[in-house]
Amino acid sequence: MNVYTATHSLPLGATVRNGLVDFHLWAPRLSSVTLRFCSRNAPRRDFPMHRLPDGYWRLTLPASPGDRYQYVTGSLAIPDPVSRLLPEGVHGPTEIVDPSFPWTDDLWHGIPLEHYVLYELHVGTFTPECTLDAAARRLDFLHDLGVTAIELMPVNAVPGTRNWGYDGVGFYAVQSNYGGPAALCRFVDAAHQRGLAVILDVCYNHLGNEGNYLSQFGPYFTSKHMTPWGEAINYDDANSIHVRRFVVENALYWLREYHLDGLRLDAVQTIKDDSPQHIVAEIAERVHRFGADSHRRIVLTVETDENEPRYVLPANQGGYGVDAVWSDDFHHSIHALLTGENNGYYQDFADCGFLPRVLSEPYVFQGEPFQFWQGRPRGGSAQGLSLASQIICIQNHDQVGNRALGERLTSLAPAGARKLAAALLLLSPHTPLLFMGQEYDEPAPWQFFTDFGDPIIQKAVSEGRPREVAKFGWTHVPDPQDPATFERSRLGWPQKPENLDMLAWYRALLRLRREYVMPGPRTARAEWAAEGLLTVQIPAESPRLRIAANFRCKASFTPGEDWDLKMENEQDGYGTKVYVRTGSRTVPQEVCLVEL
Repeated sequence: MNVYTATHSLPLGATVRNGLVDFHLWAPRLSSVTLRFCSRNAPRRDFPMHRLPDGYWRLTLPASPGDRYQYVTGSLAIPDPVSRLLPEGVHGPTEIVDPSFPWTDDLWHGIPLEHYVLYELHVGTFTPECTLDAAARRLDFLHDLGVTAIELMPVNAVPGTRNWGYDGVGFYAVQSNYGGPAALCRFVDAAHQRGLAVILDVCYNHLGNEGNYLSQFGPYFTSKHMTPWGEAINYDDANSIHVRRFVVENALYWLREYHLDGLRLDAVQTIKDDSPQHIVAEIAERVHRFGADSHRRIVLTVETDENEPRYVLPANQGGYGVDAVWSDDFHHSIHALLTGENNGYYQDFADCGFLPRVLSEPYVFQGEPFQFWQGRPRGGSAQGLSLASQIICIQNHDQVGNRALGERLTSLAPAGARKLAAALLLLSPHTPLLFMGQEYDEPAPWQFFTDFGDPIIQKAVSEGRPREVAKFGWTHVPDPQDPATFERSRLGWPQKPENLDMLAWYRALLRLRREYVMPGPRTARAEWAAEGLLTVQIPAESPRLRIAANFRCKASFTPGEDWDLKMENEQDGYGTKVYVRTGSRTVPQEVCLVEL
């Protein structure tokens, strides 16, 4: 039986079965557990659960999808840790969900990583309606743009209705105001019908503070390790086998029930695990096995600032077997060069020599001292790593949203510079990522917003945010709890001539990428041909494509005879020209350019 058509039962949570519902819970810290059941057709009732070995509990009741329940411990009535839907918020009851869905993507098997052009999307600010169904109505636009994979920022349950998603506490629940589980199924199914892959951002490094009831049930956290959020998730201490199961099954749940094509694991450098097999490696092993069994290409990516090759090395080489890593060095190099910013982590990227290196190699820092880390060495050797294993960007939710005012590159660099940066991004052999709206120069900022209900957490967030950004010298910071901060961050989808001009530029670059970058060897050679004049050839040997990027320089070159000029832009003192090879004779190794 295909794993996508098999039963939707979960090891934990509520499983619908022929008019009955099986409830499973892991709660070794409780001596008794009561399930409070709220049927739509009967008064509320409490039922004692039956204890099983190893701290597990079970109960079977006549119930239907739409009924709700909570677990009662002492004076608390709290949601199931494995809730598919929390319609009344992270403190309210769990709604029983029938996860069956009329999928139409039987012929969809995914796409290889080498074909990925990622588009990062936050459901709550992507459209005026702030829902998955509204986002699905924009899929034709994304397909026509030329992206091939959508990366959804976290959609699991968070406090309130306004949140980036990284304060999630319902690992298995789809945020109700986004449309809930059925809306996520509809979105993924519609994307697959258009040939678009969908991956989901998930957090296995921490949970949010409000609505996090896991410690009531069992040792989900351990003081053995500390993280920026407090005690670490328990991956290697007593009873960790059950916590690891909870997380690994969650990864498989997203792939199985929602037909997702992959996951992006948030900030894995903050996951603490001294086990023989790191939890990231276990997740990689299990999701790739699932992909093989279901005949789908599953892509696992991770975010880390470590520049550590072990993530993408295979297990037989001591690695974790991840497919790709969010890589910061390209962003930091181009951002520092275009904006002149040199504070925070940008202080390490003032050297213009870094840009050619990061275009030719997976990343810049491969063991050199990193001043932002007080001079400690950063990174390991990138030798043997594919460029496609590095996901690069010129904007993403972190690099925009972690600025005090959430400014996009639109307001930090002139249009000519933005077009130059887009050409280097989208024609690089690395895996490119766009942040929603950058393709048409969205002018609205994207700021840090939250919707906590707990007054103590509200105060901590409002007062703590200025301290977080102080290292960059920023002083004025919008209040994350102010609804206006969220409203400012919605896409406006403007249709001004300058927006349409940038959109046409992005579409043309992505057409060239499909034709000249995706096929064949994925290598590049970049160098400064003159001060301020960067040249890139792709592949590194026998190139098919060449880029001349002029950072306000007056150098003059003559192109080779067998190269045709396909794209050009000269604006604000910046020049970008893209050539494709048309002749068959040997091309000299030096890069030939015209005056820009």
